Amino acid sequence: MSRDASIALIGVIMGLSGTVAMDIWAMFLRGVFKQPLPNWGAVGRWAAHLPTLFHADISAVPAVKHETAIGWAVHYGVGIIYGVIFAVWAGPTWLVQPDFLPLWIFGLVTIAAGWFLLHPGLGLGWALSKTPNPTKGRVMGLVAHTVFALGMWAPIVFLNFGV
Repeated sequence: MSRDASIALIGVIMGLSGTVAMDIWAMFLRGVFKQPLPNWGAVGRWAAHLPTLFHADISAVPAVKHETAIGWAVHYGVGIIYGVIFAVWAGPTWLVQPDFLPLWIFGLVTIAAGWFLLHPGLGLGWALSKTPNPTKGRVMGLVAHTVFALGMWAPIVFLNFGV
């Protein structure tokens, strides 16, 4: 396998690991603090109605078959894409000596897609501005994306990929 393919494969592993970490975090928040789980069905409905990007209220948009499965696939697909982007950008030097700070900054930056594409696409406003408590949602999102970054970092640290 070429070095570039190895880096891309490591990125896939990083993205999967980060996304799983986010899902475990969501389950923890539900179990301990009774926070609702993410609605992947709404995300699937939004994705199925692309290229229309923005909806006033995604629940008013016609349902699609398997929208929850589509939403989960989008969730994991985006996580994998982020993992590959970061691994390719960071390169083999970072993979050998993984510093958490660049990955954490990257993880926080990835929230922009949610704030400025997905949330308004679902009818929740820019960065959750149309929700009852946008500040809480924004903070929870930043924490979740920190967990995503930690989850992406874990396989690099514990499996010690050398490219």
